[in-house]
Amino acid sequence: MAASAARSAAFGITLRIEQDGAYADELLHSSHLARLNTRDRAFATELVMGCLRRRGELDYLISSRLHKPLRTVDPEVLVALRLGAYQLRYMGGVAAHAAVFESVELVKLARKRSASGLVNAVLRRLPPSPPLDEAARICHPAWLVSRWEAALGKDVCSALLRANLKRPEAYFRIAAPAATEDPLRRLRKAGIRTEATDVPRAYHLLSGSPSQALAVAGTPLVFQDINSQRVGLLLDARPDSTVLDVCAAPGGKSRLLAESGTVVASDRHFHRLRILRSLGSRRIRMVALDAERPLPFSGRFDRVLVDAPCSGTGTLARNPEIKWRLRPDDITELRERQTRILGNALEAVAPGGVLVYATCSLEPEENQHVVEEAIRASPGWKARKAVSTIPGRDAGDGFQAWRLRRPAS
Repeated sequence: MAASAARSAAFGITLRIEQDGAYADELLHSSHLARLNTRDRAFATELVMGCLRRRGELDYLISSRLHKPLRTVDPEVLVALRLGAYQLRYMGGVAAHAAVFESVELVKLARKRSASGLVNAVLRRLPPSPPLDEAARICHPAWLVSRWEAALGKDVCSALLRANLKRPEAYFRIAAPAATEDPLRRLRKAGIRTEATDVPRAYHLLSGSPSQALAVAGTPLVFQDINSQRVGLLLDARPDSTVLDVCAAPGGKSRLLAESGTVVASDRHFHRLRILRSLGSRRIRMVALDAERPLPFSGRFDRVLVDAPCSGTGTLARNPEIKWRLRPDDITELRERQTRILGNALEAVAPGGVLVYATCSLEPEENQHVVEEAIRASPGWKARKAVSTIPGRDAGDGFQAWRLRRPAS
């Protein structure tokens, strides 16, 4: 008997993430799950994301029952063990015998039949899970935990580590007036509960899933993290403003800015610009350019957004694979890139104009250090921190954003 379609899909996706450096969000929204029904897609998504969030804890449980180092285990076998261990510990609706049996079937599917007995024995003898705070610590690289404790304090760090193990809360924006019935009323009629936030036209989804809400209310709903929305609104763009989004893909903030007027959205990668095209907004004009080089525009813009490429340490609940790939040297390299991008973007701002610099990173090197260096090199500019959120302490993802204003003359 072969493994179920949902588990097979989760196995293939997780293996690609581990071996090829692929990203979970891209694979989970690609054709990999297209053949599955709604229930199986949800099961596979929970399995993939849960294993990534709790990989350190799962490896701890598995290692306690192995007689050899974890690094010597074949990737296919290790992924099957993690998937099985996660089902046994965190998916209460899954029967234990099914989790074990299907994990064994997965290693057979991967032509690792000789490991069947190992997988069966390990999963049937897993120890109890450690306490939550201990589990949260081992689910993050030690260097990152030490860095956060020093910068944020132990209490905030502990809350952050716990928050990174949870599924992120869902927020949506009503992007345009509904053509027919009020979308919030349609959600209420379907039994889907929401609550307003302090961001105009932004709501917290309290029940149901984003896919269910979209099926009920349709296109007026755009799902986007609440703090990502805050960052886009900091520009305070007007219908007559000239607006540039320097690192635009995948386009969530460009789409928000396009509600007020036309946006020039740029990115260095053509395949990421294709994602922008799929948004279908006629107010977004796409330009391929490398923002680490001087920008090629002859005129200047009233409003410029730099949502800089970053480590993403504020989004580890949403993008958990990042924490297993990130290295301390990466933060230094990112800061150098961010400094070049911000310096070039400042030159594109018209006198009296506004630039918003933002990252979804919690690291000071990628935030205030970059802004401080830019201000030192650009006399007369004024800067203030406008957004600073940390998961576990604040709602939504972790963001920092700075609002910089160019002198009028």
